Amino acid sequence: MTQRDYYFDNAKFILIFFVVFGHLLQSFIQDNEIIHTLYKVIYTFHMPAFILISGFFARGIYDKGYIKKIAKKLIIPYLIFQLVYSIFYFFLFNKSQFSIDPLNPHWSLWFLISLFFWHLMLLGFSRLKPLIGLTLAVIIGLGVGYIDWVSNYLSLSRTFVFFPMFLLGYYLTREHIHFLQKPTIKIITIVPFIIAFVFYYFLPDMNYQWLFGSKSYSSLNSSAVIGMFIRLSLYLLSTIMVFSFLSIVPRNQYFFTNLGKNTLYVYLLHGFFVRVFRESNISNYFSETENFFLLAMASFLLTLFLASRFATALAQPFIELKVTLLAKYKDRVRGRIKLYKNKMFSQ
Repeated sequence: MTQRDYYFDNAKFILIFFVVFGHLLQSFIQDNEIIHTLYKVIYTFHMPAFILISGFFARGIYDKGYIKKIAKKLIIPYLIFQLVYSIFYFFLFNKSQFSIDPLNPHWSLWFLISLFFWHLMLLGFSRLKPLIGLTLAVIIGLGVGYIDWVSNYLSLSRTFVFFPMFLLGYYLTREHIHFLQKPTIKIITIVPFIIAFVFYYFLPDMNYQWLFGSKSYSSLNSSAVIGMFIRLSLYLLSTIMVFSFLSIVPRNQYFFTNLGKNTLYVYLLHGFFVRVFRESNISNYFSETENFFLLAMASFLLTLFLASRFATALAQPFIELKVTLLAKYKDRVRGRIKLYKNKMFSQ
């Protein structure tokens, strides 16, 4: 593995940590203005950055069998977890009747179905010149806000709203990423985050659901012109923050680097823990600002666990329909037990 591979693994691990942390923070945003502001700052860049990186690696769209491969990787886990979450919610919320709707993705599952659609859309947009393609994608993203029925159904709203970031990632090259890593660029990367924090803090009434990209302008109680302006402003702010984030991502290998390859597992599995957390009384222990550092630590530990060999080995049959990781994990455990026994007998 090269250092540039380390770079993207580091970026993905850090981003999935922010996904987990952001979801845990949501329980407290109504009670603490600083937490509310931090929540909005995180949501301004973490999923757009994930989407941009996904577009960056969408290089084989014209290869034979590529769409079939993507469908197997995304749609099958989506259908499996749509069923699993339906069962989970039935028991968690003590529902009187069980129901499942495969066309309305549960919670975070929107990303899987949108990611599939982005690859399909790329087949057409990749034939356009970058400036034309990005301009058209932004126009569509702005225009979909006028259509009230385009919402969570098949994740259509998020698909169109976030597609410009996916397309931008596709157009980026490693030279662009390398440019962002220059020391002169890194010096100013903290500025956009500070500006975003100040902006959100002094505009507390801004609905954080603007950052989800899942609702029309009217459903967010905004006029057509103001709504389009807000979304366009968020496009600009998100893009600047994503580039700033990419600039400060470390390129060296760390203890968490290899876990960056398992972000899909963390993304699909962490929701069960977050939902239980929100419904439990545990959140009552995080009443003061300093306690949220403990919440950040808990998010980090949960991310480490869900990306670990043990968790991915157990979950692989449901996510990838394979058992290769489980076999490797068993062999690894047997090897360690054998090594331990040999040391014991040799003493």
